[in-house]
Formats: sequence, C-alpha cells, structure tokens
Amino acid sequence: MNQTRLVGLVVCALLCAGGCETVKTTSAGAVGVDRKQQMLVPSAQIEQGAAEAYETELKTAREKGVLNTDKAQLARVTTIAKRIVGATPTFRPDAAAWNWQFNVQKTKDLNAYCMPGGRIMVYSGLIETLDLSDAELATVIAHEVAHALREHTRERVSRAYAQQLVLSGAAAVTGVSEGTANIANMIGEVTFQLPFSREQESEADQIGLELMARAGYDPRAALTLWNKMSAASNSGGQPKFLSTHPAPKDRIKDIEKNLPRVLPLYAKR
Repeated sequence: MNQTRLVGLVVCALLCAGGCETVKTTSAGAVGVDRKQQMLVPSAQIEQGAAEAYETELKTAREKGVLNTDKAQLARVTTIAKRIVGATPTFRPDAAAWNWQFNVQKTKDLNAYCMPGGRIMVYSGLIETLDLSDAELATVIAHEVAHALREHTRERVSRAYAQQLVLSGAAAVTGVSEGTANIANMIGEVTFQLPFSREQESEADQIGLELMARAGYDPRAALTLWNKMSAASNSGGQPKFLSTHPAPKDRIKDIEKNLPRVLPLYAKR
C-alpha cells in the first residue's frame, strides 16, 4: 500500500472517530470549484498560527528596513487587493469580515503570498522585475487570496499531521493539541517551502480568475502574467513564486479553458 493511500485511510479513520471534519470551504462560483475537503486541524488554531507567522515576517522586514518603503507601490497593491477582496463574498460571505492586511516587502525576489485570514504580502521584485500591469498584479493577488478562501494551508497542515501519524504509527492525533508556535512554523513551511498540490493550484487559478473578473480586471491578463513568469524562469534562476507552482505552460492551457466562464463577468463591469 503506498503512502498516499495510507494517509487517506488514516484521515478517513479519524473522520469516523470524530477527529476530522469534511467541509465545503467555498461556494462553487461560476468556475464550479466544489470539492469537499477533509480537515484535521481546527480553523481557529490555523488562524492563531497564521497571525503569529505573519507578525514574525512583518517584524523581520521592519528590522531590515524593507517593509512598505515605497508608499506609492503600497498604495497600488492595497487598491488592487481591496477590489479583489470586495469580490470574495461570491465564494464565502464571511471573508468580508476578515482582518485583511496588505503589505509590500522590498526585495529582488519574485514572490507573493496570502496567509490564512487574509494576510497578504507582495514582494517588490515581482512587480518591478516583471513590470506588471494592474491586471497582471491582480492575477497574482487573486490567486493567493483564492488559496486563503479555500483554506488550502489548513488542508496542507492537516495532511502533514496525517503523514506524521503514518510515519509514527500513532493511534491518535497528538500533534493537533500542540501549541500555536508549532502551527505557526508549519504555516511558514507551507507558505515558503512546501508546494500546494496541483489540485489546489488549479482551484486557486480558477477562483482567482473569477475574483479578478468580478473586481473589474481583465482575466486574460493571467495569460500574459504566466508568460512573463515563464520568461523569467528561462532567463536563469527560478522565481520563488514558481518554486511552489506548476510550470507556467501547463497552467496556461488550463486558464485558457476557464476564460469563457469568467469573461462574461468581466464584460458586465
């Protein structure tokens, strides 16, 4: 029996025992994302861990003098992000009440992320090196917001716990009761090191397209964005944003298939 199947059986066993829940984190939207997810870690614990992990990142950036140094750039990111956030109730009404945060870190790295609960960080290198248009920047932000809406980090952390059970042979989830610091470390690993699954990335692409279309940004900019990413990758050096994402050429094909679903939404703006 392979490990993936064994992990699935462990999660199912926990579900039957009441230690896990099957949830539908978002509405399907026009793009039709309706997969149910199995969660082993409570959402409140993920929220606390994300708050700690994000504050650690902000503190480090402040100490280095690289947090929000370009006010015009921060204002641009904030404006675009707020428009994206305005479209989130389509997928989950509670997102409107999240404590959304928008920050920009000055670095040459090409990266961006949205931690659970709406904690957004965009790296200046992504904007400047790729010379992103507003719609292309909206593509990135909407994609990352979609991960948060779908609680992909919670799902990934839950899977990590299940894998720990498989490796340790434990009969109960001892790790779920561990402190917030441990959860924060795991959230950091998911954000900066561990890749989301291809299924999760596909969901973020689909939901992100709809979010940007509803926010008034041309979803066709997703194609130019990923072409720029591909060019940056081919010119030498892997952008950090791509280190946890599938190859641009693969996802471009999927985006092209989903554009007909969201272009009518953009046309109504």
